[in-house]
Amino acid sequence: MSNLKEVFMKILFLLCACISILAVAVICIFIFANGVPAIGEIGFMDFIFGTHWKPSSGEFGIFPMIVASIYVTAGAIIIGVPIGILTAVFLAKYCPKKLYKFIKPLINLLASIPSVVYGFFCLVVVVPVIQQLTHTSGKGILTASILLGIMILPTVINTSEASIRAVPDMYYEGALALGATKERSLLKTVVPAAKSGIMSGIILSIGRAVGETTAVVMIAGNQAVMPNSITSGVRTLTSNIVMEMAYATGLHRSALIATAVVLFVFILIINICFSILVRKKEKQ
Repeated sequence: MSNLKEVFMKILFLLCACISILAVAVICIFIFANGVPAIGEIGFMDFIFGTHWKPSSGEFGIFPMIVASIYVTAGAIIIGVPIGILTAVFLAKYCPKKLYKFIKPLINLLASIPSVVYGFFCLVVVVPVIQQLTHTSGKGILTASILLGIMILPTVINTSEASIRAVPDMYYEGALALGATKERSLLKTVVPAAKSGIMSGIILSIGRAVGETTAVVMIAGNQAVMPNSITSGVRTLTSNIVMEMAYATGLHRSALIATAVVLFVFILIINICFSILVRKKEKQ
């Protein structure tokens, strides 16, 4: 009877794995089958490096949106990753147990807040502050970066904390025995030893930042033009898709699906680059 249960569970796990792979394959086939022909019809250079998005005039250049996505994602990483890693170090090594029981649920709660709530908060609280400081509309790269930096914090904190706790205590104790301070032992020994898990958290955070749509639509300005400063209003790749897909037809609709192809490739390249970087560091 136990062998039968074991075989059944193996089949069940295999089936779940196959369904996951099949779902990814179907999504990839759909977007590439519908998007790649559109890129060919528009022209690769005109589509990727074109600076004008005017569907009514037959212009489908997404370069401003590619640049906007890169800027906003980079800003979110610059803001969110250092704060997240340092918070994880605090929770793993410094935080008292009573305080930990209070802080940890709040961090987990951040991950469950809907995107639209984040967007509304930023629209009501952050945008007016940016308006006062920069004398602009307040909606742009800087505001979107702050928003996404906050949204990726739970991912960075949870994965980094788990990785830091998984590092054997002998690393930390050995550094202390050699005369290093507590802070230096953590930042120079424990954190580097946990870099694989931390890098995984960063990759997940980049995926969250690149793929976020609803909140970014509310506070990024939604201007399909090349940004000239960190306060410029922009439109990201995901925002472009969600704003126009409802009424798009023909080549316009195909161009939006082609935008999803570019976004998919963009995330894939980032993941590959991070994987190569981690492997090189591990070999060293």
